Amino acid sequence: MTSEARSAARERVSIHADGAAISKEEQLAAIQLEVIELFVHAVRVLGLPKSVGEIYGLLFISPDALPLDVIVARLGISKGSASQGLRFLRNLGAVKPCNIPGDRREHFNAITELKKLAAGFIGGELTPHLESGTLRLEKLKQIAAQDTSGHAEFFRDRVVRLGNWRRRGGMLLKIVSRFLGRTTKT
Repeated sequence: MTSEARSAARERVSIHADGAAISKEEQLAAIQLEVIELFVHAVRVLGLPKSVGEIYGLLFISPDALPLDVIVARLGISKGSASQGLRFLRNLGAVKPCNIPGDRREHFNAITELKKLAAGFIGGELTPHLESGTLRLEKLKQIAAQDTSGHAEFFRDRVVRLGNWRRRGGMLLKIVSRFLGRTTKT
């Protein structure tokens, strides 16, 4: 991250959602900004919203659990975007809510175990797409079987190829899940 980007990010998060100034301790440190940017790049690769990476990155690098309003203030994002991002991350199992004695607000911590993160993403995002792909593949097989055009053999070949890709993708997800399970136990 360039110095200009860091400066802009610090300026962007200089007030709380309620308009009160953020103290020096609450401002994002350079390492926090870099970690947040790392997760922003990661979620973009996965096709997820930038705010999801920002929220997870902030929670990952924060030593304490954070409530929604602090997340909003530190990241300079809307309350709606933060709420939606937290809901998404919660559904994936990437964050967990916790209670802080004496504070009625719900706070959040990042789940940092790679196996749990991968399992949440695979189960919540990839597996449903593979399952819907399986249904579409069956429909494609039926259509290809009934095709009598001059390209029928070509179409059937491509449908077989798609089936192989789907099968291999499913096997790859199982291998990745098993690998992550072994690597995080040590």
